[in-house]
Amino acid sequence: MTAVAFQGEPGAYSEMAARRFFGDTVETVPCRTLADVFQALVTGRVDRAVAAVENSQAGTIHTTIDLLRSHDVFAIGETVVPVRHALMAPAGLALVDVRRVLSHASALDQCAAFIEARGLEAVAVYDTAGAAKLVAEERRPGDAAIASVAAAARYGLAILAEDVQTIQDNRTRFLALGRAPAPRSDGSAKTVLVFATDHRPGALHEALGALARRRLNLLKLESRPSRQRPWEYVFHVDFEGHRDDPSVREALADLARLTTFLKVLGSFARND
Repeated sequence: MTAVAFQGEPGAYSEMAARRFFGDTVETVPCRTLADVFQALVTGRVDRAVAAVENSQAGTIHTTIDLLRSHDVFAIGETVVPVRHALMAPAGLALVDVRRVLSHASALDQCAAFIEARGLEAVAVYDTAGAAKLVAEERRPGDAAIASVAAAARYGLAILAEDVQTIQDNRTRFLALGRAPAPRSDGSAKTVLVFATDHRPGALHEALGALARRRLNLLKLESRPSRQRPWEYVFHVDFEGHRDDPSVREALADLARLTTFLKVLGSFARND
């Protein structure tokens, strides 16, 4: 049986992502942090992993990109999970009696309008499903959690309100991870990479020209601190195409010449 690591407790959105991409028959392995997820994959404790990389409301999850930069693993696919947050509590607690709400910091941000309208105290914990587990175990008067409906069922909590996210069409993109690159498959593909350039005028323009000259469509461009020297940056780029495509191979050869650091984090089938 394939073992797949995910961040959080059973019932987390990341566990949903693991099953959505790899199938319901896999063994899902919960990990406390994203760093633990990568460590489990690198050391062979699991066969595959998933990691959240972007939320449609909050943007890129930079920790995932940074961990991909520093570990010898590859993005081999992607899946998108609708994020439908629910407010839940032990049976018997009414909505009007809720005083504190526990959840992951990102989920609290995504539900800020609901929380603020009711004057609730927001308490950040490491995971949405972990919040549901804590509320179920501790049963503190007035405490509720924001997590998935699946987490409520998992930990025996009653749903007090559904779809409490501020933006209703809220989704999270997850990367599937493996220890070897994904082979080229039919259909459209995406390549994800990071690179750094000389600190001089026009260096970024020249690097991106390697893609533009081959009409490779740029999907994302973001800068991140280099972690080597203050105020210098690396660039995270997503573009259409697979590293095995001739045009992409040529572009990567040019980028290797035009950059001071280049790492392809993965090429895989697109799932938009």
